[in-house]
Amino acid sequence: MIVKVRVIPNAPDNEVVSRIGSVLRVKVTAPAIDEKANNALKNYLAEFFEVPSRKVNILRGANGREKTVEIVGRTEEQLKRVMESIP
Repeated sequence: MIVKVRVIPNAPDNEVVSRIGSVLRVKVTAPAIDEKANNALKNYLAEFFEVPSRKVNILRGANGREKTVEIVGRTEEQLKRVMESIP
């Protein structure tokens, strides 16, 4: 599944804030320095979607806040159910 993500670094907690269409807004505690926020995002999305962290890949936007992320490791239907549970 390909997901568009808007990352908000330096947050008090890691959390999915909202979903606007197919774009997730995700807060991460790590700063946007030296791939720290990207690694935190990958680890958090892996936990959120219940897949191993190596199954979450940033396809585009590694240096910006808008990212295109690929999540594999579960069926498309299972991943869609998780997406639909986000307010």
